Amino acid sequence: QAQLVESGGGLVQAGDSLRLSCAASGRTFSSYAMGWFRQAPGKGREFVAAIAWSSGTTYYADSVKGRFTISRDKAKNMAYLQMNSLKPEDTAVYYCAAAAPGRYGLQYSSTYDNWGQGTQVTVSS
Repeated sequence: QAQLVESGGGLVQAGDSLRLSCAASGRTFSSYAMGWFRQAPGKGREFVAAIAWSSGTTYYADSVKGRFTISRDKAKNMAYLQMNSLKPEDTAVYYCAAAAPGRYGLQYSSTYDNWGQGTQVTVSS
């Protein structure tokens, strides 16, 4: 069974950096697109970033562009989200997700087939 497990969340101060990791197992995700979403208390799930697994093309929400970087390691079946210059408004549970090959609309949560359990990121001011 396909499984995604996030790690790397924590409590940091504004301006700090964190790197989130997403470990994929149970199937070969070599041709899947990977995405990161987040959900703050009382809000809906929000697109953060995505990477097309084969081409490596990346996509970002405007709110994180220039501060966050998504990457992947095909050999290790891993995806990462490097978050720099963190702000209190980045506080949320961050989810890793995988989309089957050929899917379009990587900014939409409905595009994705597999989800991790989430990791909490808290940024204090």
